[in-house]
Amino acid sequence: MQIFFILGIAIAPSLALLTYFYLKESHSSEPILMVIKVFLFGVLLVFPTMVIQRGLVLGFGENDLLFSFVISGGIEEFLKLFILYYTIYNHHVFDSPYDGVVYGVSIALGFATLENIIYAFSYSASFYTLFLRGLLPISGHAIFGVIMGFYISKAKFLSNKKYLILALGFPIFWHGLFDYIMLVFQTNWIALLIVFMTFLWIKGLRKVKQANHFTSMFMPSKEKKIEL
Repeated sequence: MQIFFILGIAIAPSLALLTYFYLKESHSSEPILMVIKVFLFGVLLVFPTMVIQRGLVLGFGENDLLFSFVISGGIEEFLKLFILYYTIYNHHVFDSPYDGVVYGVSIALGFATLENIIYAFSYSASFYTLFLRGLLPISGHAIFGVIMGFYISKAKFLSNKKYLILALGFPIFWHGLFDYIMLVFQTNWIALLIVFMTFLWIKGLRKVKQANHFTSMFMPSKEKKIEL
């Protein structure tokens, strides 16, 4: 029973956040099976990511700045974008700007879910620790996914692939900064992260609003084309 309890606590924050962002779409919702598929891609991404990260740590040593912005943030966000680009970017289901946010969050939370499960069982994490991880690292992954998905949508619907650079660069920066705070600040790091995450959530929710607005601008022109 305890195993199922730990699994439930480890998985619940991701499912709650995914549901939240899925329901924030103000127009037609994405096919749930495709959302689950992308979520599972995120889960599967954890294992190759861990291998690559371990190899880089062995090769370059443990430097806080390098680890935060390259080995952790850099590798994880690059692989998420790589999978999204080759599975979703040209897929017919990706037909409105908010879709990028949904799929960005899906792959990010799939990754965060397995990462959280591994952490829970590896370190015999307490309820309090898992609760904190739900508030901080997991919600962080969700917002990184929002930002990535927002700029992927801009790249696709504005027909300008330069936005893919921002889809990678911004999540790496925010992810790296999050990890750097955790590694460098030995005291008061929780307070710093709460302030940081509050700022990041405000920023992420603005992207959600902008993506929905972008979708509302795009949808009428799409409907006209269908009528014609």
